[in-house]
Amino acid sequence: MIDVINLCKSYGKNNVLNNAKLKIGNGDIFGLVGINGAGKSTLLRLLSGVLKSDSGQILFDGEDVYENENVKKDIFFLPDDPYFTTNLTGNQQAEFYKTFYDFDDNVFKYYTEKFSLNPNKPIRNFSKGMKRQIFIALALACKPKYLFLDEAFDGLDPLARLEFKRGLIELQEKGTSIVIASHSLRELEDICDSFALLDGHSVKAYGKIDGELSKLSKYQLVFKKNIEKEDLPFECIHFEKTGRVIKIVVRGDVEEIRKKIDAMKPLIVDEIPMDFEDLFIYEVGERGYIK
Repeated sequence: MIDVINLCKSYGKNNVLNNAKLKIGNGDIFGLVGINGAGKSTLLRLLSGVLKSDSGQILFDGEDVYENENVKKDIFFLPDDPYFTTNLTGNQQAEFYKTFYDFDDNVFKYYTEKFSLNPNKPIRNFSKGMKRQIFIALALACKPKYLFLDEAFDGLDPLARLEFKRGLIELQEKGTSIVIASHSLRELEDICDSFALLDGHSVKAYGKIDGELSKLSKYQLVFKKNIEKEDLPFECIHFEKTGRVIKIVVRGDVEEIRKKIDAMKPLIVDEIPMDFEDLFIYEVGERGYIK
């Protein structure tokens, strides 16, 4: 269990995280989402023990991560732009990781072949997507207890994304806890058990994706007469009107909301399925970032 307790981090006068709190279960695939500058990369670096918090704690099964070799030896952090020396090849990077991890050569070979990569070539000669692929192959081959990924799907083509997700699920089945910061919300929805939404310098929402989606309902309604937002007998997270057709997103008990809608006698009621991207848009929209 990873326990983030009242975490605060600033860069000078720039407050990035303020009293952030969340829990990440053992063996979870956990999605970390938020608008640009919300603090996702900072939180990953704090989780990895790369940065020190100003206050608060990050505990891995009760142990603080910062400057704790016993915890950090089980962590693999893949940043958005990983560092490598000028002439280093993929195989040489693999040899380096073998010093720290129980590196699986077969896994590395499998993914370099799947991604059509030559691990004997210098990484600097690879395209952006190929660089991402070689480090994904390395990360999966390291088989860490904790895997932290920043913008994991960036630069990957659809087939590479599919192989990567399969690799993550296989790691999870072996007990690895995975935290992924990404703007690719549909990719996260495919594989993540839980999520946290960073907004306003803190964790605005977190929990099981399915559980949070079940709290929101989305409808398209058509009425005989003109209906405004204030005419509705419940609060709306989102209200959009085109003539007599309105689209609404509501938080609350689905059955109670439907009863109130039916009591207004609309001509048409269509319930529209919600997805993780909708959840993100409407949660952030409540703070006024999205109109």
